[in-house]
Amino acid sequence: MIVVTKTNDLAKLCQELAAHDYVTVDTEFLREQTFWPKLCLVQLAGPGIEAIVDPLSSGLDLAPLWELMADETTVKVFHAARQDLEIAWKEAGRIPSPIFDTQVAAMVCGFGDSVSYGNLVKKIAGKDIDKSSRFTDWSRRPLSDKQLNYALGDVTHLRKVYEFLKQQLDETNRLSWLDEEMAVLTNPATYQTLPEDAWKRLKLRVKNRKALSVLMELAAWREELAQSQDVPRGRVMKDDALYDIANQSPTEPEQLSRLRSISDGFSRSSKARDIIAAVKRGLERDLAEVPPLRQGQPLTAEATATVELLKVLLKSAAARHDVAPRLLADTSDLERIASDEAPKVSAMHGWRRELFGDDALALKRGELALSLRNGEVTVHKVSVEKAG
Repeated sequence: MIVVTKTNDLAKLCQELAAHDYVTVDTEFLREQTFWPKLCLVQLAGPGIEAIVDPLSSGLDLAPLWELMADETTVKVFHAARQDLEIAWKEAGRIPSPIFDTQVAAMVCGFGDSVSYGNLVKKIAGKDIDKSSRFTDWSRRPLSDKQLNYALGDVTHLRKVYEFLKQQLDETNRLSWLDEEMAVLTNPATYQTLPEDAWKRLKLRVKNRKALSVLMELAAWREELAQSQDVPRGRVMKDDALYDIANQSPTEPEQLSRLRSISDGFSRSSKARDIIAAVKRGLERDLAEVPPLRQGQPLTAEATATVELLKVLLKSAAARHDVAPRLLADTSDLERIASDEAPKVSAMHGWRRELFGDDALALKRGELALSLRNGEVTVHKVSVEKAG
């Protein structure tokens, strides 16, 4: 097993990998105690090549690795790539490209929603992965051979998985179906953690737009503090406390002590003053600048019934075309299709519209009917006369 700890060896390894059409990549990291992920290992493999890079080695410069990740002639293959790409963006300010995410590809090839790496390796390579080292503290040194072998397995089996899925996609002319997902994954905006956007991650358990305005300021305050101190958001303040403060909107520090989610004595801390300042900024904001609450009004009875029919149609379309249902649409998409005159969802574009979107709109207009035949859902066109 090759464990790279020196820059010259890393440069040589990356040069060898760059000579191939693809390289499989995985990372091990920790972020339970930090805001930013701490990169602990990088696993790389290509045809006949496999190695582990130790980013914690003293004096190791990862520049050759980031150059390989940016090499447009070599496809970087990941499984569930998002967190790996986030690390690359944080560490190097660039995102690997081009990329191939085997989890997304597996959904296109009919392996189900969000299939795990272990299940995919079992189905395609016929190998069982030993998961006993899954909860390793990857920042500790030295790592045992068993731990290193476990980590390396995340890229060695990935070679066969990639080659199989790539062939399937080529044979079915579905490779372009991945383009939209890969574009999202390689877009820097996907990984930007702007404080002013932090409220969008929350469930918005607030009672009105004024409370939402306050919540937006509180979330931005927490985000800035968590990033600057490199601690998890919950270490600064729990979500429930943010909702409580936003709904009550206290304007004096001592009022914080009356909230059930706030501990005794907190009102005398420096954080309390910052929170009150954030509340006041939220209260002063022009509500015309505050978006409507995302949860909106509950669906009408008609829309609710339509969503249930759309779910049946979605499962039928997914089975018929052998793709994962979630790749075509999720529940929120179905609700938008049922409720909106011109729904702006991915199901209304490209190959998704061809497989599902047009039929969804036709079903909503009463131009399609669903029935069971031999235990399978069948779709029938309804004539204009019958529909009218």
